[in-house]
Amino acid sequence: SALFRIISCAMTEFTIKRLGHQGDGIADGPVYAPLTLPTEVVTGTLDHQILRDVRIITPSSDRVRAACRHYKSCGGCSLMHASDPFVADWKVDVVKTALAAHGLETELRPCMTSPAQSRRRATFSVRRTKKGASVGFHARGSDVIIENPDCQLLDPDLIAARETVAQLAAIGGSRKGEISINVTLCANGLDVAASGGKELDDQLRMDLTQACETLRLARLSWNGEVIAMRLPPSQEFDGIIVDPPSGSFLQATKQGEGDLITEVRNIIGHQNRIIDLFAGCGTFSLPMARNAEVHAVEGEADMLRALDKSWRHATGLKRVTTETRDLFRRPLQPDELRKFDAAIIDPPRAGAEAQIDELSASDINLIAYVSCNPTTFARDAAHLVSRGFEIEFVQTVDQFRWSTHIELVAKFS
Repeated sequence: SALFRIISCAMTEFTIKRLGHQGDGIADGPVYAPLTLPTEVVTGTLDHQILRDVRIITPSSDRVRAACRHYKSCGGCSLMHASDPFVADWKVDVVKTALAAHGLETELRPCMTSPAQSRRRATFSVRRTKKGASVGFHARGSDVIIENPDCQLLDPDLIAARETVAQLAAIGGSRKGEISINVTLCANGLDVAASGGKELDDQLRMDLTQACETLRLARLSWNGEVIAMRLPPSQEFDGIIVDPPSGSFLQATKQGEGDLITEVRNIIGHQNRIIDLFAGCGTFSLPMARNAEVHAVEGEADMLRALDKSWRHATGLKRVTTETRDLFRRPLQPDELRKFDAAIIDPPRAGAEAQIDELSASDINLIAYVSCNPTTFARDAAHLVSRGFEIEFVQTVDQFRWSTHIELVAKFS
């Protein structure tokens, strides 16, 4: 009977062979067991290919006590049960495996990991309640919100912002649904952007404007509209002040951002003319402009306006020009790339297949490739190698501590 099969499966032991890209342990079958590690012997209830109610029979030597009391219930982290050296080595190995799928090998440098309590941005899930609001992250595989007042991932100032988030939800949230509130630490306070809240009307605009002042926010956006800005929500890229538009991309931690900038700078060296593709607000363009002329290309005009404004107000930088362009539909052609000595490319998770094709056909022979997806990076790397480039090294960077997210920077010549 079905009941007998469930009881039998519950008593079956499984040996975890490896971790999948989502961080679940994988046993033969395959059977997926969350929060397990390679070599562990586990048991549980088999639900199709998923092992539920996992119990560890033989723990791995890499298993550690989770640093956060919310870990078992909160879905914000997925690898806190593993030692730091294990996670760092595993992330490097994910990159190695992605490259090997295309027959590629290179020097893989040890992972650079951001410290605990260093995340400067987070998106809180918020639901209004009778007594106020529930603020936190979703439980694993659920829409239940787990409150996380002692989160070990976020900067303490970001944790303190939970009360601000709750007050905003009380003003503009609905008890019928959940809203998402993104909070970013900036030099002048908190940059807050909410989505999924009540539709804006005159009264709600007035209430939110007053809240921005009362809560001393730098900027408040609601459902994509900037409601109020008390002070410019400034960020620093290598000491250069930038005021990013609401919702623009920002590296998760200052240390991770600094590690990426340092690696890109070391790759580019003393080149005089650089093109920065998918430049954003200038994470790399502005620091590189200390020593070289830079042409920054990005699909979002607002980001480039922020970059240009920052360059014009900074001192000691060489010339930076900007170009708004969809690099997926209109990648720069070899004749347009001819005037540059080196390229920086930092595409989204989809990679940059079209632009890589044109880069590989150009006269540029030095590329710093920054990626947040080892799989699409390896695909693009294989194309560059097929056209005569060499991968000199890959540096893995872990800004998303205790998660399966991986970033990297690689040198192609």
